[in-house]
Amino acid sequence: MRVLAINDISCVGKCSLTVALPVLSACGATVDILPTALLSTHTGGFSGYTFLPLDDEMRRICDHWETLGLKYDVVYSGYLGSRDQINFVKDVKRRFLKEGGKFVVDPVLGDNFTFYKGFDDAFAQGMLSLCAEADYILPNETESFLLTGERDFSKALARLKEVCPCPVITGAQEGDAYSLYYDDGGKKVMPLKKIEGSFHGAGDVFAAAFAGCIGNGLGVEDALRLTADFCYRAIARTEREVPDKKYGLNYERELWVLTEAFREA
Repeated sequence: MRVLAINDISCVGKCSLTVALPVLSACGATVDILPTALLSTHTGGFSGYTFLPLDDEMRRICDHWETLGLKYDVVYSGYLGSRDQINFVKDVKRRFLKEGGKFVVDPVLGDNFTFYKGFDDAFAQGMLSLCAEADYILPNETESFLLTGERDFSKALARLKEVCPCPVITGAQEGDAYSLYYDDGGKKVMPLKKIEGSFHGAGDVFAAAFAGCIGNGLGVEDALRLTADFCYRAIARTEREVPDKKYGLNYERELWVLTEAFREA
């Protein structure tokens, strides 16, 4: 299995490509990367960070790849820094995804029901157009709202189903925590174990693990169950071991969950 991960590189604070590489590798994938931006740290909890968009370099990289005849079983897209990058990723999918391959989009937009810095409604509409080209989309509860305008998660999921064949709202919370998704034509709910607090990078760990599970041929329910177990273990370890949560999850010693699952794949 060969996976292309499209995301930023945050040099400090475990997220984006620095977690996608090891997590997807633990799933047995050969992972290539297409960086969208270079940041000194991620943007959650740090101030004074540097940010370098890589639009021009992305084009040069992909032009070179085309001469190599590269094709991917899975293309996984995360943080994109502009509407131009959204449109470019659509082109990357057309150029490099194998016939029958899977396109997984984590529509990174915001948290706590607000946009991340630099994003707005126009950007959300651009991201929605990318979701329309995906096989699976993985919005968190905030992103499901920003994409649809619906705070009711069931209504948001129904709206997203009109766009993408398999939307997954990864972490809805109304008292209890759960994932909402469509599988075999119907809406389903998967309860999640809940640990209070904010854990930076958890969404990226979740998305990378899910993409690895899908690439290994798991159905949505099995992929979510394995991904949720792995992420819960990583968050629980982080709660015990990491005083400053903005530095990301201590997921490394829980990678065995994925390695064991796909040892014979």
